[in-house]
Amino acid sequence: MSYGTVNEPEGSVKKPDPSSRSSRAGDENVENGNVTPLVGEHEERHVSPEDKPRQTVWRRLREFYQRNIGLFFVFLAQVFASLMVMTTRLLETGFEKKFHALQIIFVRMLATTILGSLYMWYKKVPDFPFGRRDIRGLLVLRGLAGFTGLFCSYYSLSYLNIADATVITFLVPTMTAFICFIALREPFTVKEAIAGLIAFAGVLFIARPTFLFPPHEEGQPEDEGTRLFMADQPKGIVPSVPATPAQRSLAVLLAVIGTFAAASAYSAIRVIGKRAHSLVSVNYFAVIATVGSFIIILVVPELHFATPENAVQWSLLVAIGVAGFLLQFLLTEGLKREKAGRATNLIYTQMVFALILERVVWGTTPPVESLFGSALIIGSAIWVSLQKSKTPTTQPAVTVDEEQSLLGTDAHTDGRDD
Repeated sequence: MSYGTVNEPEGSVKKPDPSSRSSRAGDENVENGNVTPLVGEHEERHVSPEDKPRQTVWRRLREFYQRNIGLFFVFLAQVFASLMVMTTRLLETGFEKKFHALQIIFVRMLATTILGSLYMWYKKVPDFPFGRRDIRGLLVLRGLAGFTGLFCSYYSLSYLNIADATVITFLVPTMTAFICFIALREPFTVKEAIAGLIAFAGVLFIARPTFLFPPHEEGQPEDEGTRLFMADQPKGIVPSVPATPAQRSLAVLLAVIGTFAAASAYSAIRVIGKRAHSLVSVNYFAVIATVGSFIIILVVPELHFATPENAVQWSLLVAIGVAGFLLQFLLTEGLKREKAGRATNLIYTQMVFALILERVVWGTTPPVESLFGSALIIGSAIWVSLQKSKTPTTQPAVTVDEEQSLLGTDAHTDGRDD
């Protein structure tokens, strides 16, 4: 008896083995030069020569999609951020009935609170809704500072065009580094200090205070446009909103205060670190902004909730809530898939969108002084982000909000566990 064989009874008919038949057929194909590829080999052997170019193009498109989908999400987030700023200014200045910045904050943050709370409840986010007991004070501080910054930013849109208001927010990285240097004793390099001085010089060109940029006629509104890029001055969808030098200086001052408050919020986030889920931090911000704006409107006699008069105003209010949620979602998904350095540099495309929207909606282009100041601010912000990105990090990306994205890599990698 030999292992591996089966003794057949005498007189029995041996049935042909299908596997041996296929083996013999395969040998014949090999002899004839006709070899059928096995399953699992490259698909190109099954593809006709006419389909190969098509398959190559499709593969390249798929690789491009996988490589850049994160950047695309961040890009879309900046589109919605610019649309939200445009909608805010339209509601504040574009109609006979004006909407106060606090009411706009209430609408936007109420939508964020509801959608964010439902998401965290569904996903069973740890420590939802109040966070850990030992950091609740920091979470409240983060919410109050964020609310103050958002109010100053939105209120400044009453007198600033959206391009100038947008570029001032790029002061946040330098301010955050300075606050962390004072409060947390974190390093603040000479290059960061120089970048901060350059950025504030850019703010002066945007504010154009009268002691540096005397107006043509005292008390007259400034010309909000420039003929640098066009032969004439066409009208936009809505009339441009003039502002006196005093109003403009006040708006820039509020915008700068807003960036300081936002930087304070980011400093609190850095102290909180990994001890709280980032969505819990965002929800604190949203709840405090919603409740705070509601109480202030009820308490201050001059303020009241304005009721939209037509479908356009209703649509703009709804658009603010939807755009705020999509901004949060797309930025979160984008930074999950993309390196922080590449993604956060794309934040500055918001300035391009602001210029386009300013031109289309109001028919104006910022003056040469504003464009020069914007270049100084953006250049200094990029310089600071490049200096920070030289420090390698191996920690995975986490969920961030639209504010933290301005801080670059450090915003979500320098968490504190103490």
